[in-house]
Order: sequence, then C-alpha cells, then structure tokens
Amino acid sequence: MAQQHLDPTGPTAEVVTGDALAGYLRTHATEFLRALRLHRETGGAAGSGEESVDAARALRRSARRISGSLHTYRPLLDPAWSESMRPELAWLSGTLALEHAYEARLERLLQALHRLSGAAAFPEQVTVSGGPAAAPPERGNLTVGAAKAGALLDRQLTLARTRAHSTALQALGSSRFHAVADKVAVLASEVPLTPTATTTDLRPLAGAARERLTDAIAALPLLTAGHPYNAEALIHGLSADPSPHPQDGPWHQVRLLLRLHRYAREVLDAQTPVDVRLLTAGQALNRHRDASEAAAAAAQAARTPRIAPATAYALGVLHADQRHEVEAARFAFQRAWQREAVETV
Repeated sequence: MAQQHLDPTGPTAEVVTGDALAGYLRTHATEFLRALRLHRETGGAAGSGEESVDAARALRRSARRISGSLHTYRPLLDPAWSESMRPELAWLSGTLALEHAYEARLERLLQALHRLSGAAAFPEQVTVSGGPAAAPPERGNLTVGAAKAGALLDRQLTLARTRAHSTALQALGSSRFHAVADKVAVLASEVPLTPTATTTDLRPLAGAARERLTDAIAALPLLTAGHPYNAEALIHGLSADPSPHPQDGPWHQVRLLLRLHRYAREVLDAQTPVDVRLLTAGQALNRHRDASEAAAAAAQAARTPRIAPATAYALGVLHADQRHEVEAARFAFQRAWQREAVETV
C-alpha cells in the first residue's frame, strides 16, 4: 500500500490564515537584511571568500521566497505594493545569480570535456572566487580539439562571468537596489495585508499553485522531448539559429512552478522539513536547466568564426553530451514526480 503523505494544501489540513503569511514574509525580509549586511561587510568583491558567496546566496534565497509568496498569495496583500515589489525582487535575484551561473557552467563543460576525452579521472578541484572550479586538465590527457575547445569556452565564459560580477556590484550600489532594500526593511516589521487577510484561509491559494504545477507537468512534451536519442534537440542546438531550444521552455516553466509550490507549502507550515520527493524533483529540474544552458554555451562557442575543424568537432560532441544530460534529467524528474503523485493519493 502506498504511504499516506499529508498535503498541507489539502482540505484535511489545519486552517492557516494571513497571519502565517505575514510571519513568513517578516522572517525572510529579516534574512534579506542580515545577508545584505554581511555582503557589505565582506565587500562583495571577487575572491573575497566564502562569506561573501554565502551572503549573495542568502540574498537570492530570501528575495525568491518573498517574491514567490507575493505571487501566490497576492489577493491577501496590498495590490499596488505587491505588484511593484515582485519584478524588483526578480531583477535582483536574477542579477545576483548570473556570476555563479557562468562559473558553474564553465566547470560543468570543462569536466565534461575531460570525461569525453577518455581521461581516467576528473580534473583536480581548485578554489576560485570563493567556490570550487575545475582546474584546466593537462593537455596530454585531451585531444587537440578538446583542449582548444576548453580554452575557447574558458575565455568566453570567464569574460561573461567578469561582466556579470561587475553588473552585480553596480546593481547593489544603484538607487534601484536601495529602493528595494528600503521596502524590504519596512516589510521586516510591517506587512501590508488586506483587511480580511487575517481571517482568510491560505490553503485554496496554495492549492491553486499546486494545480498550476500539475497542469504544466501534464502538458510536458514527454513523447518527443523525453526520447533518449532526441535528434531534433541535437540538430537545433548546432544550427545557425541562436534562439533558446524550443523543447526546453515548458520544462523551465515547470521548474519555476515547482519552486512556487514549494514556497507556498513553506508558508503553510514553515516548521515542516522540505518534502524529499519535491526536493528530488527540483534537483532534477535544476540539472535540466544547467545542462540545457551548458549545451547552448557549447553550441554558441561552435559558432565562433574561423575556429579549427577539430575544435568545432569537440564542441559538437560536447553539445550532444549535454543534450543527453538534459534527457537524463527529464527522466529523473518524471520518476521523482510519479513517486510524489502516488504517495500523496
């Protein structure tokens, strides 16, 4: 018999009102301010250490949770305030995430090149800008094409990462950011709820967030996009068209909806640990996002003018490898979500 799993959005769960939402928002507003203070104390500069990296991560974490809660529970909040806050928090979270994303993408691609070249082990890890990154593999362990492909990716993604770091520093010093921080500071003590919020049950709104997620999952192009040898995905990625892969969009949307669902559950019961099945499904979708973006980076590098044929070939193999990683992540998500669905029946 399937294990029974209590859904806090369901009709048998205890009633939760707007007071819980206010407490949740105050908690994460306080976390935001604490992370901001730590970020300023550490300087937020490249190479400033783990504390600065942790502070930036905490800023993104709290900004996402505040923004997600404003979206799910917007009928219980002052509409003008809520609609002005959400895009600003999304801008901040996205801006702060770019530097780490480029660094992680380069590490992923260099390790994949190392693995595909037939080397016996992954490259040795070194610490770069407060986090682990792959040391460039010894050239003797790689073909000439793979070595040149790695060098090209290193140049392109390191430049992108440097620009993202500068953009993040500029954003944190801008009047736009200071306006966001001021609003979050007010939120830490005063949440603009509607007059009826303290007597309104949050569960229907949280349930609607779950329904949006399940509808999006039901609409995923599983027959095409989930095929283990998805030739259409490979051909599109190496074409001259640099636009995002058309099969990936619905999966990225599910990833965002799953995050909103998780945050909605946190509001209902902040003391309950994250459901392992939801966490596993979310991790699979994170891997899907990372692999699809890494494949796009490999394809973009392959479009660099006047590169050697061996370099282009290595980048094509790398692109195909990452697209297969995309398919593997989709399969892992489906298995995790099917278990989640069965055990909540």
